[in-house]
Order: sequence, then C-alpha cells, then structure tokens
Amino acid sequence: MSETLQLIKHLVSIPSPSGNTARVISYVEDFLNAIQVESTRTYKGGLLVTLKGKNDNKHRFLTAHVDTLGAMVKEIKPNGRLKLDLIGGFRYNSIEGEYCGVETSSGEVYTGTILMHQTSVHVYKDAGTAERNQVNMEVRLDEKVSTKAEVEKLGVEVGDFVSFDPRVTITKSGFIKSRHLDDKASVAILLQLIKQINEENIVLPYTTHFLISNNEEIGYGGNSNISPKTVEYLAVDMGAMGDGQSTDEYTVSICAKDSSGPYHYGLRKHLVELAKAHAIPYQVDIYPFYGSDASAAMRAGHDLIHGLIGPGIDSSHAFERTHQDSLEATSRLLWQYVQSEMVY
Repeated sequence: MSETLQLIKHLVSIPSPSGNTARVISYVEDFLNAIQVESTRTYKGGLLVTLKGKNDNKHRFLTAHVDTLGAMVKEIKPNGRLKLDLIGGFRYNSIEGEYCGVETSSGEVYTGTILMHQTSVHVYKDAGTAERNQVNMEVRLDEKVSTKAEVEKLGVEVGDFVSFDPRVTITKSGFIKSRHLDDKASVAILLQLIKQINEENIVLPYTTHFLISNNEEIGYGGNSNISPKTVEYLAVDMGAMGDGQSTDEYTVSICAKDSSGPYHYGLRKHLVELAKAHAIPYQVDIYPFYGSDASAAMRAGHDLIHGLIGPGIDSSHAFERTHQDSLEATSRLLWQYVQSEMVY
C-alpha cells in the first residue's frame, strides 16, 4: 500500500487537465515499460494494455482516467489578470485561493493564484457576498505585469491550460488528501494490479484490457478502443461521499446507479458476492450527479455488461481525501474480480 500511495503522489503532482494529458500518459507509459508490460497509445491520447487470458473469445475491459479538472485562459483582462473557462464539472468556489500554473503553447509555465476580483475586505464591501463565477474570479500571475500587453509579452494567450496545485499530503493516520484523487487514485490501483499480475505470472481466465483514459472529465473517455470481443466493462473511479450516501473512506464503493441509470445488475451482484466471499469491506451506493467511462461506453452504443467500483473520496471535485483502507479494499476486489468467472 505504501507503493500505491507514493504512486498516487507522483501522479497527482503531474498537471493533466482534460485536453493536456500527454505528460502524465508518458509517465504511465514509463511505469509500464519499467515492469516490461507493453502498451499502445490511442489516437485520442489514452493508453491501452492487453493481457492475454486463457479464454480469448470473451474479453474484459477495465478503465481508470488520468485526466483531471482544470481550466483555460478565457481572456486577458486590461489589468493583467486572467479570466478562466472551466474544464470539467466543478464550481468556482472550490478553487478560490488555489495556487495554479498557466502553461503557454511554448511549454513555459507561470505560477499564479485564483482569487476573487473583490478579495480585499478593506476595499470591497461585497468581498464575502459577491458570486463566485467567471465574471468575478481571476488569476493573479506571479509576474510583474499590470496590463494585457505585458501578459501577452510573456507568451500567455487565450486557450492556454491552467492546472491547480494538488497540495498532496499523506498523513500518519493513513489518509491521502489532494486534488485529483479523482481519478488518479484508481489509476495507481490499476497500475499496481497490472504489476502484480505480471510479477506473479498470473494467467487470467479471460483476455483483459486496461485503458488509461484521458477524456473522462469532459464526458467521452473510455468510449472507444473497445475490442468487439469485450463482454464485461468495469470502470474504476471514485465513490462519491456526502449526505445520504453510504460510501465512506474505508471501503470499496460499488455503484448501483448514477445519472446515466442503473449499472448491470448481474455484474453488481457478482462484485458484492466476491467482496463477501473474501471479507472485503464494501458499500453499495447511488451517485446522483455522476458519469463514468463505463456510462460513456454505453452511450456510444457498445453491447456490454458494465459496472463501476472505486475508493470512497470525500469532497469530490474539490480538495479531496481518501484513506489507505479504501484503496486496499478496492485493490483486493479488483484482484478477485479479474480472476473470477464472468457473469455470463
């Protein structure tokens, strides 16, 4: 588990908002090369690993996504501040006061802070009540700039990607808190699973594909590069916590339904049975405002049995946290699942 935590720490520290994921994909590629596992880049920019199984007529397909929330420069304001356009489904209030990096098309990165225009309570009467939105929030660059022309001289342009500082911390009590645990925690779990299968020379019962997708946060990750022999598709993504949710930070969350509708009932029951049989702590839950790689694949028209599991993540799409117990439970369930018989 310590290796998994350190791998998560490395992954979340690599900026990768949807649309700008080449660097983190290269990191994953290097990880796989180091353990002598072949991978293929898709035209969409994801990474595909195939492990041939005893049965090559029926395939499994597992995904986790490496892209994250982020933003783009929408406008360079006359005062040298930057207006943002968000990438992914989150709210401006969740990034207020956050450090960020602005990457130019030449690869130069300038640091800054995301703030309300009306931040100073000594100047603005509505500092606490003004709406946190695109109009009122801006990036303050850590450069000596106060005009649009001075910012443009740095090479900053509309369309430049903006990444949020993860502030990753691993505590003595076993928590890891960071931005972008959605879904880099699951990516680390899948990479460790592939490594274990490879090191122990496990021959899986079915040929199994692992896709590290890179467009999930914008709705179309994991909906392509699916072998026509694929029968079961399992997305590994965070379990959402909050009022009315059963998901917690210490178990694996098995999703019954999200905004796309119910996941395959037979596969869900199979996952629950595996958890019970192997004393793996779990919760079954419904995520009301959520979509996954698996639901994207179903919308694309694939004829699949689809499911969704993952570690419980607190404060999703903000400053997130989970516990090593949840990571371990998810890892254990995946280990049992890939060696189990199919539902049909």
